[in-house]
Amino acid sequence: MRILLVEDDRELGNAVAASLSAEGYALDWLTDGAAATIALTTSTYDLVILDLGLPRQGGLSVLRELRASTELQKSVPVLIATAMDAVKDRVEGLDAGADDYLVKPFSLEELHARVRALIRRRNAATSNLLIHGALSFDLQSRQASCNGVALELSAREAAILEVLLLRTGRAVNKEQLLESLYAWDSEITLNAIEVYVHRLRKKLEPSGITVRTFRGLGYCIEKAPSGAV
Repeated sequence: MRILLVEDDRELGNAVAASLSAEGYALDWLTDGAAATIALTTSTYDLVILDLGLPRQGGLSVLRELRASTELQKSVPVLIATAMDAVKDRVEGLDAGADDYLVKPFSLEELHARVRALIRRRNAATSNLLIHGALSFDLQSRQASCNGVALELSAREAAILEVLLLRTGRAVNKEQLLESLYAWDSEITLNAIEVYVHRLRKKLEPSGITVRTFRGLGYCIEKAPSGAV
């Protein structure tokens, strides 16, 4: 999952960025609204965490431009995280298109919970535990298990599995997987995606789950048919 954090407070930004990165999210951090608007028109995100009091362009303006853009960008969940706590500020933010509103100061644990909730909502998941046959994946701990036995996955393998499970039955192409893993300081290539998917496929085999490749479309996770080799 790739997140855009727009926050001009360096201390808070560092804390949020470090905590979300430690949870396995690919995160880009910007400190002004104008740069955020450009990023949102050139990159794809699964979630935006947006301050309101930003230099160069205010957060509400960023949000309104986002909601007036392409259909794909319109659907990106936006969590406003701001010190502006008046009722009128909350109403204005939500009416402008925010999906949630969090007032500073806040705990990182609450921020993480709201992030998970918005990701679940966007992908129509009803809980933090994604279950697919013998396989389960916990969105909170980001741990996968097969019949209750933990699978040893790297952070990037787990991130790819999360994307595939959240989009079960739909093909996800390499570019989409790359976007989910990619932060601006990362050096991940499309060839690397193939390697990670190959490793993940081998680790899922004992659970009877296979990751299918659809030529020209991408990858799709599905339960292997009974008796398949």
